[in-house]
Amino acid sequence: MSKLTTRNVDTVAAHASYAPDKLAVHDLTSDTRLTYRQLDARIDACAWWLAEQPELGGGARIAWLGRNEVDQVVCQIACGRTGRVFVPLNWRLAPAELAYQLADAECRLLVFDPQSEAQAQAVAAEVEGLRALPAATVRAELDECAAAGRRGAAGEIDANAPMTLLYTSGTSGKPKGVIITTANTFFSAVNLSLLVKYDDSAVVLCDMPLFHVVGLTAISRSILYAGGTLLMSDGFDQERTLARLGDPALGVTHYFCVPQMAQIMLQQPDFAAAGLSRLRAFITGGAPNPPDTIRRLVEHGVMMVNGFGMTEAGSVLNMPLGDLELIGRKAGSVGVPLLSTQVRLVDDDGNDVPTGEIGELWLRGPAISPGYWNRPDANAEAFVDGWFRTGDAACCDEDGFYWLVDRRKDMFISGGENVYPAEVEGVLIEMRELAEVAVVGVPDARWGEVGAAYLVPLPGANVSVEDVLAHCGERLARYKIPKHVFMIERLPRTASGKVQKAELRKLFSSSTDNADAGQRAR
Repeated sequence: MSKLTTRNVDTVAAHASYAPDKLAVHDLTSDTRLTYRQLDARIDACAWWLAEQPELGGGARIAWLGRNEVDQVVCQIACGRTGRVFVPLNWRLAPAELAYQLADAECRLLVFDPQSEAQAQAVAAEVEGLRALPAATVRAELDECAAAGRRGAAGEIDANAPMTLLYTSGTSGKPKGVIITTANTFFSAVNLSLLVKYDDSAVVLCDMPLFHVVGLTAISRSILYAGGTLLMSDGFDQERTLARLGDPALGVTHYFCVPQMAQIMLQQPDFAAAGLSRLRAFITGGAPNPPDTIRRLVEHGVMMVNGFGMTEAGSVLNMPLGDLELIGRKAGSVGVPLLSTQVRLVDDDGNDVPTGEIGELWLRGPAISPGYWNRPDANAEAFVDGWFRTGDAACCDEDGFYWLVDRRKDMFISGGENVYPAEVEGVLIEMRELAEVAVVGVPDARWGEVGAAYLVPLPGANVSVEDVLAHCGERLARYKIPKHVFMIERLPRTASGKVQKAELRKLFSSSTDNADAGQRAR
């Protein structure tokens, strides 16, 4: 069998050949509209532009910091065509967090939007060899290249080479770069497209950020592989999103979001479920979706389907479309495995567990990442005999539907964002007034989960909740800052000295003065 190359899986180029005038992307912020022929030409223009940058040789990493825009997708595909690596960054992060990721990936170019200019200039001064370039400058140069018909070389690039690095925080407290290849993206996108019925008549609204695997792959790349139309939004706004979903002129057929976004829309005074019933699929993922929410919408004819995916694996499980009664009856399930992904549930010894019993979710298939960037230690821990260990506990019922039970790792999800307590604890312990720290995820009506920090001050130390929040505010993204801060005399520990985080969660649940804990704005 011949080697898989980017040319074999470049469906944008294919659609440009047999459906050249089909609308591929409509950027709702700039009102930019590109047919598949125009999109293909712009990607090629970007490939030419990348090759002209002296610091961007083969394999170079190009970072992008900014809100959603069509040229982020253009740049990612161009990187795949030229053997370079796209690194989309979370614009919510503090400069110190961004600088770590940029240095770890050894990025040589950082493209930034106007809202991120201060962050970009700060990190450019910190990261050696990094050039920061405004997105407007890049956009103008791509316009010029496309108008002049400049096209990058269409070489036979290995589809299993890195194309994207998506950073996710790890339990060690340091973010890890997840390597995503062109082949990973293709199989993940096709997997989801088949189950949620993306086709050339589908229109998908993307509110999810492009630094997430949901926005970048499950939404943007999946619909382009299927030959449909991508509506690019610069972010989620509940009133605007509801209006767009109900606008017959836009004709949205599919919408993908985290459950917290769905909850916010449902809480709007003018919410009308009938406006969503025309959707072929209202897909949620990234966090548990309460069964009551699913049933409430299903009762109004809304095809709300829940799923499960990971940065390291793309889309993994999803509820099938079409049967509202089944979706309501299985509300809370994350569905069935997608086409090319193998799923196992295993016990602590690596043995498969019987139907109905809880085990750790293991994955294998062409959509799974080959590993973490420059992290052999993390790779050795996460991959066993070709299987990726998710760290999530789940069970499978007699009908073959999977149910997530708990996260074996301490990570929690706040507003759709992964938060790893070890990272937050590493920042807190920098405070010299504190002897011990521990952070756990606790329920929150608005964000799903938030952080609760339990701190043991040094004897005689004078430290306030305000001091703690100010310290975190300088070093962490806002969604990572604990919403609740408690000063306690000692942390509960096992005989071996390990902090008993389950006891801290119980302590929070039984506390009667949570309202007096440290609060923060989101």
